[in-house]
Amino acid sequence: MSSTYVSLNVHIVFATKGRVPIIGESWIQDMHNYLGGTIRGLGATSLGVGGVADHVHLLAGLRGNQDVSELVREIKKGSNHWAQEHHFPGFAWQGGYAAFSFAPKDLSSLRQYVASQKEHHHHRSSIDELRELLLEAGLEINEQFFE
Repeated sequence: MSSTYVSLNVHIVFATKGRVPIIGESWIQDMHNYLGGTIRGLGATSLGVGGVADHVHLLAGLRGNQDVSELVREIKKGSNHWAQEHHFPGFAWQGGYAAFSFAPKDLSSLRQYVASQKEHHHHRSSIDELRELLLEAGLEINEQFFE
């Protein structure tokens, strides 16, 4: 094969430090826009951004040479600085994250899921949502990180 074809799609989830609901209604859309712009600025494709006051969901298409952990580190670093400078001086993200691969055929339903986070979290906490996502992905849950 003389060409390279890559389809690397990832659903990334991370929370504010201590899951404190500090992303305010007045700037949550700005935060989501900033996150999408950062993904694009890092050379990936922003496929969807959403979340609520204590966490975000990112859908991204990666290039073949991109590393998920490096991408997340840069996204968190840039948006942390932006949030502190523009909206909340004490803002910080938690240290970890979750990342799940997904097939292109699942993009539409995932976009809808990410876009409906506000409604979704009227009925479920972000901790319960993360547990469910981890279980669906077949990942082992380490309860020490849920305390």
